[in-house]
Amino acid sequence: MKFVIIGGDAAGMSAASRVKRTMPEMDVIVLEKTDDVSYSACGMPYNIADANRDMNDLVVRTADVFRKKQGIDLLTGYHVKSIDTKNRIVSGTVRHNRERFRFFYDRLLIATGGRPTIPAGSGFDLPGVVALKNLKDGRIIKAHIREHTVKKAVIVGMGYIGMEMAEALRERNIDVEMVKPGPDLLPWMARELARVVNQELEANRVKLHLGCEIKGIDKTADCLHIVCNDRTLTAEMVLVAIGIEPNSELAAEAGLETGVGNAIAVNHQMQTSDERIYAAGDCADAYHVVTGQKTWIPLALRANRAGWAAADNVCGKETRLEGVAGTAVFKVFNLEVARTGLSLEESHRFGFEPVEVTIKSRSRAHAHPGAETIWVNLIGDKKSGQLLGAQMVGCEGVAHRINAAAVALHNRMSVAAFSQTDLAYAPPFGPVWDPLLTAANQLLKKLS
Repeated sequence: MKFVIIGGDAAGMSAASRVKRTMPEMDVIVLEKTDDVSYSACGMPYNIADANRDMNDLVVRTADVFRKKQGIDLLTGYHVKSIDTKNRIVSGTVRHNRERFRFFYDRLLIATGGRPTIPAGSGFDLPGVVALKNLKDGRIIKAHIREHTVKKAVIVGMGYIGMEMAEALRERNIDVEMVKPGPDLLPWMARELARVVNQELEANRVKLHLGCEIKGIDKTADCLHIVCNDRTLTAEMVLVAIGIEPNSELAAEAGLETGVGNAIAVNHQMQTSDERIYAAGDCADAYHVVTGQKTWIPLALRANRAGWAAADNVCGKETRLEGVAGTAVFKVFNLEVARTGLSLEESHRFGFEPVEVTIKSRSRAHAHPGAETIWVNLIGDKKSGQLLGAQMVGCEGVAHRINAAAVALHNRMSVAAFSQTDLAYAPPFGPVWDPLLTAANQLLKKLS
């Protein structure tokens, strides 16, 4: 059997490696259009923060390791342009010499990932206007900071990457301003928690411009001018971080179904609308474990897990992924910010009758030195009592606590059941009543 994989990052290489472990005799071909495979993309902001670190430090495994140790036919610089589903052929061009290639497949995995969303206004293609999605982007950013003596940067967008890059740039003594057209910082977050994040950004001299519609970008000499509806910001570098979108055009042009956010539609086994073709990673959708409906939440763990699942199914071992809860955590200077499940607005949109509670607690027991404040927001359904979502902010004890709520969501626990869970206690790690249990008990009162 010939298994062809389009895309050589998280989902693609996870699938290739797993197939080779399970069925070493299978012919596995990976077609990757860049020169980089298997790297820690989530580590890029922290690498950029350190002028002395090389971006290649983030490479987990080189292409030669996959080729020599695992027998994977990994071809870099191979850009797939089309998929012929009738004849089961993928074709495209080799970047280095522009030669055409064609490969037949018995089974195909599309793992083309996602790309940064770039606004439609003018000037977003100017030198010094950058985005961060892959190692090449990271190298460009580090080189630009080094070669142009960047003193100020403007970040367009205030999502996960924008927040992490604000910290990274401040670590390099670069002044940072952030701008977005919407009126709210982290609009999915409970307002009390969002205010804590806002205060942390401002305390670290990050200036926020909310409600600013960006008209375009102009350039004079080494200075970029971000033209908004009511003001103009200047900087030596502009980072576009308003989100990503799936690289699903190749699949759509081949006649495969797409769904939420134009991501490639897959079933629980990672199969597309063509049973011989699978899709995994940021290009593919998923089921949400709370709503049971399709969603598109591009995160690293799902990409790797989906690659494994696709590989298992290609090898004849039926594997079914139930879905995702949207669990995520990111760092904003001294804060840990985490979420899982639905927000209040999402809960309303999916037909629940949500009730929320927000509490302040401590990361350690009373009187134990070093305790920090933790804010917890929990959401439950008035009709069923089901736990719907959780959000947390604090300087410690947040990043791993959120996993307890994620497990509860995956098991469709009620708020009442979650409030009875036997969570660990010791003074250096939390109070007797863990902040999550305190929030669950308060939410129970509101639900009843």
